Amino acid sequence: MSLAVAIQMDPIESINIDTDSTFMLALEAQARGHALFHYLPTDLAFVHGRLYARARPLQVRREKGNHFTKGAAETLDLATMDIVLMRQDPPFDMAYITATHLLEHIHPQTLVVNDPAHVRNAPEKLFVTHFAELMPPTLITSSRDQVLAFRAEHKDIIVKPLFGNGGAGVFHIAPDDENLNALLELFTQLFREPIIVQRYIPEVRQGDKRIILVDGVAAGGVARVPQAGEARANFHAGGSARKSPLTARDREICEAIGPALRARGLVFVGIDVIGHYITEINVTSPTGIQEINRLDGIRIEALLWDAIETRFHERHRQRPS
Repeated sequence: MSLAVAIQMDPIESINIDTDSTFMLALEAQARGHALFHYLPTDLAFVHGRLYARARPLQVRREKGNHFTKGAAETLDLATMDIVLMRQDPPFDMAYITATHLLEHIHPQTLVVNDPAHVRNAPEKLFVTHFAELMPPTLITSSRDQVLAFRAEHKDIIVKPLFGNGGAGVFHIAPDDENLNALLELFTQLFREPIIVQRYIPEVRQGDKRIILVDGVAAGGVARVPQAGEARANFHAGGSARKSPLTARDREICEAIGPALRARGLVFVGIDVIGHYITEINVTSPTGIQEINRLDGIRIEALLWDAIETRFHERHRQRPS
């Protein structure tokens, strides 16, 4: 069955086709005969109770410098689409949150992946706190005194903004580092939100593992190894990919969080694991498909579309005739 699929994402002109996960989802959808449309979050418009997007028909191909063709712009009533993929990158700001509210007007009649209400309710550094037994010691606070007390207890810490992404604003504060007070002053000036502080996990030097879960089930993982002299392993921060089979602890973590992801309609999720601890649950625009595919010889995009189509057909069967 051919489905009408609208992809809400950043400009497709600027993506790296060798690393971009949304590109892989588009390729797989096209191979299955689905019709694709592309639009930006800023193309959304809510008019008289209906949600529209100024979108263009899309074709994709793995050809550098010529990886897409877009047709003429048209106004789509998104309620007439079968699937909407919400795939724009963070930051998780008010524009992002507004997009989730708008997409709620069409979901679940049009299947939005991931479920927009639960995307809104699951920022990666906050949703993970519901699984505190799987996390390293963690503090979320606006209190300088509490941060200092946490450092006195754990000595070696990581300080980061609560709604940061891609490794931006992540600082490793070693026991002899004298910059913590200045850093707290800077964060206070930059952010209204509390900050997050965690005990430093030295295993990050061997890699921060990104694990992809498809409808709550682990599909594969890749170690993101930081550059020399760098505490951040994110690909955006220059981390390199290394093959890393899932361990028994990785599977234990995935089995613990899987039912909660599945129940919330979070079909495509990326988690970050360092050593024996989970540090983030990413539900906005997870990456890592291509790196895992290359290293493990699998096709995660096919697993994702199997899950999306299953959800779509189950919902379709439940609709009254």
